[in-house]
Parts: sequence; C-alpha cells; structure tokens
Amino acid sequence: MYYFRELPDLEYQSPLSHRVSSDEYVRAKNLFRRIKLRDDLQNVFTLFNKYVIPDGYRPEVVAEQLYGKQSLDWVVLITAGIINVRDQWPLSDYQIYKYSEEKYGDYLNDIHHYETTEVKDSSNIVILPAGKVVDSTFTIPNPAEPTATINPVTGISNYDYEVVRNNEKRTIYVLKREYLQQFLNDFRNIMVYDKSSQYQDDKLIRTENTRNTLP
Repeated sequence: MYYFRELPDLEYQSPLSHRVSSDEYVRAKNLFRRIKLRDDLQNVFTLFNKYVIPDGYRPEVVAEQLYGKQSLDWVVLITAGIINVRDQWPLSDYQIYKYSEEKYGDYLNDIHHYETTEVKDSSNIVILPAGKVVDSTFTIPNPAEPTATINPVTGISNYDYEVVRNNEKRTIYVLKREYLQQFLNDFRNIMVYDKSSQYQDDKLIRTENTRNTLP
C-alpha cells in the first residue's frame, strides 16, 4: 500500500545480536504516525459521496475508479473509516458463500434467527416494519380482524444472515475528487516532524540510545 511510503521514518537502537557497536540504529517506518479523518469533518457531508462497492472490487480498484490511481487506495480506506480491511471490507459473492459454507457446514441453510415481515393496516399505514429480530412465536393483533392474531415472522438462514451483514459493508462514504489534493497536502504536512531532541530532519527522528545514556 502506497500509504506506508508516505509515513516518516524513525531510527531506534539496534536490537540485533550481530550488531558491531552500541551506536548502531535500525531505520523503519514510524507506524505510530497514523492519522484518521477528523471527527468534525466526518459529519460534513458536502465533502463526501455515497458509494456502493461493486461485487469483487478491492480498495485499489475503487481508488482507480474514483481518483485515477490505484496507489490512493489508502485514501479510500481512511475517508471511509476502515481500519481493518479484512473485517470491514465486503467479500465478493463467491467469497461470502465459501466463507459461510466453511463456517456453518451442513447447517448453512438452517435458521439463524427470525425477523418480522411488514404489516400495514387498512389505510396502508405500516404498523410493523420488516426486519425486527423476534422469536418464532411472535404475534400481533390482526389489523383486518382485531380479535385474531397473526404471526408476521420469517426465518433468516445462516447464509442469508452472512450475506446481509456482508452487503451492509458495501455502502461507504468517499472523499469527493475535488477535495483530494487538499487532503493529500494536509496529510503530508502532518507527516512532517517538528523540531525536538529526536529530530534529524523533516522525515526522520532518532530515539534515545539507552546503551549510551543509561548508567
């Protein structure tokens, strides 16, 4: 992911057993220098577009489609609030089937839970919305015959449950293209180190070498 190329570096005392001196350092990317979208900007909807991830699309494909570069996949993930791609990015239809098959085995089509079906009264007003999780024995008065009851319930299979959960991940909010350059500029400014005792240059700090400073 190109994101890691944007991170500044740090040097820390070498933990390697074959180091030749106590002054040796190891240089690495500073993974602690992470960012997320500011909370106040997440609610500014004029900055974002609603986007439904097509089946099989990976973050780099979405970035190519939205911003013209696959290397900007990290912009898609950060602005969508996705930290763990494995858990938060939707699987393809084939992958979700294989995942469900492995998870449930012979119980793939067994009932996972029950949900309500929509019920309307004689005026076509919804008195019970669909999708509420209930017991299989759930009943309400029959709007067409108040002295009777109905059981507006449907069973959701294990497979259908996983498909619904996966599809919920498909809708994300992505940064509009016209704000991309400003976002990149702000990001790169954040990645620059301030002057400090550890400062080496704008993209490098060096941690304390305790082998030389501790008694």
